[in-house]
Amino acid sequence: MSEKGRRSAVRLTARGAIALSLVATLAGYVLTSLLDIPHLVGAAFVTSSLLGVLLVNRRELLSLVVTPPLVFFCATLFVELGRAFGSVSIVQSLALGLYTSLTTGAPWLFAGSALVLGVAWRRGLRDNVRELREELKAGAEVPRPRQPFVPEPEGYFEPKVYGTPRGED
Repeated sequence: MSEKGRRSAVRLTARGAIALSLVATLAGYVLTSLLDIPHLVGAAFVTSSLLGVLLVNRRELLSLVVTPPLVFFCATLFVELGRAFGSVSIVQSLALGLYTSLTTGAPWLFAGSALVLGVAWRRGLRDNVRELREELKAGAEVPRPRQPFVPEPEGYFEPKVYGTPRGED
């Protein structure tokens, strides 16, 4: 089979892969509350992150690799804000809910991030990093030699004082 025959017809942009991960993580939170299975959030996050990194365009791997922690935090913040609005103390409930959810999800977050990094590295993340370095080197300014200090000419600010011309004495 040729290389073209093995390629997936579906390709995502980095934004699409990030949105997929966010929606799947939020769906995991909904299913967790409905079915009372606490590991659904983490499994949905890891699965969607893996699916996203497999389907994203190779040139956008660098953007995708850095987002799994942010996606997980945003989904958790959204869910915990919804839960906190039903309590007496919103701030206390939000802080406790975020602490509990992020602590419970930390192993899943680590696994998802490591998996995304490993698969992206295998798919060509190394080339993206190399291209970024070359672009940054090419765009860097050449340092200019320092100019000696040249004071303003005397009387530069004297013609007007507070908006009125100065009279001759």
